[in-house]
Amino acid sequence: MDISRPDIKKKKRRQQIVWASVAVVLLAATAYAVSRLKPAAPTVDAATIWPGTVKRGTFVRQVRGPGTLVPREDSIMLIPAQTDATVVRIRVLPGARVTPDTILLDLSDPQLDQQLLSAEQALKGAKADYKSMQATLESALMDKKATAAQINASYTQDQLQAQTDQKLFQLGVVSGLVANASKNTAEQLTAQKKISLEQLDVNQKAIEVQLASSQSKVDQAQALYDLYRKQKDELQVRAGISGVLSTLATPVSVGQHVVAGTSVAEVVQPDKLKAALNIAETQAHDIAIGQPAEVDTHNGIVKGHVTRIDPTVLNGTRVVDVSLDGDLPAGAVPNLSVDGTVNLETLSDVLYVERPAFGNENSTISLFKESPDHKTATRVSVKVGKASVNYIQVLQGLQEGDTVVLSDMSREDAVDKIRLE
Repeated sequence: MDISRPDIKKKKRRQQIVWASVAVVLLAATAYAVSRLKPAAPTVDAATIWPGTVKRGTFVRQVRGPGTLVPREDSIMLIPAQTDATVVRIRVLPGARVTPDTILLDLSDPQLDQQLLSAEQALKGAKADYKSMQATLESALMDKKATAAQINASYTQDQLQAQTDQKLFQLGVVSGLVANASKNTAEQLTAQKKISLEQLDVNQKAIEVQLASSQSKVDQAQALYDLYRKQKDELQVRAGISGVLSTLATPVSVGQHVVAGTSVAEVVQPDKLKAALNIAETQAHDIAIGQPAEVDTHNGIVKGHVTRIDPTVLNGTRVVDVSLDGDLPAGAVPNLSVDGTVNLETLSDVLYVERPAFGNENSTISLFKESPDHKTATRVSVKVGKASVNYIQVLQGLQEGDTVVLSDMSREDAVDKIRLE
């Protein structure tokens, strides 16, 4: 017969409760410990990253930008129409080489032909009037000169007569009345001679004034004729310089009417080109005139220097003109696409590393620094300074010889450590 033992049941139940409590505590502690554990470092394929090593030394700060070759200002000849005219013939097409006397196109202006004919007739009339006036005035002057000559002859004769009568009077041959009469006559002719000479001089000056006035009319007619003659000659549009005929923004065509002053042709000298580079406005603030530069024409690199910086910003860029100091390679023509690099300054004895995928100059960036065995990489904060096209200065956070990951690691923003395999 079984005997009931209530004390044993209570003891057993207490043990169960204790073990259950212990189990709950252990589970809670385990859960807490697990929650405190950091997630395992993700694995990154080492072959897919771009590592860079921190170095100490000298590097050149540079900025780079695309651009085109354009003609220098002193190598462009824009040829305007001198009168309102119509294009009747095009002799040379864009791209052809030309000399100063090469006729590019022919223009026609019937009104100019009529003006030239009228100016020619006016010039002939002015010249005829001048010659007629010159003949009339010279004839009048000859009459004056003849009268003066007669007075001078009488003056000379009466002077001799007066001297003779004076000597005869002294010898007692003639009376004093005769001697005085001869003297008075000589004095009168002396006054007449003086007056005739003055009249001749005044008449000579009057002739010069009248001829000058007539000559001015001839000169005016000649200038007008020369103007129309020049405009007529320029209806045959010539290159003016040696170079290559360029394409105008608005090309002319046969039959087109052009207004005076309109550009009908453009000639450029292909050996006088410059590079117009488009530099990002954020990088152009340190560019100065005179800084050295290099232009890559994709068929050779040409050295040059900065000659102009556009003060305005267009589409986030500024135009920087680079004068080319070296000879241009074959195939260098206007509008050729090029890449240019401007050397801003040389930094000596500084820490630097290749420029990472993200990170502006004078800022603090986050990079993964590899361990000595290159098995892991830990995130570090790096303060950087001045930047170049390929390099950036390291101010704080890294030492010479450190290897960092330069490629885009934005997918690992949530972790501070990665494993490299």
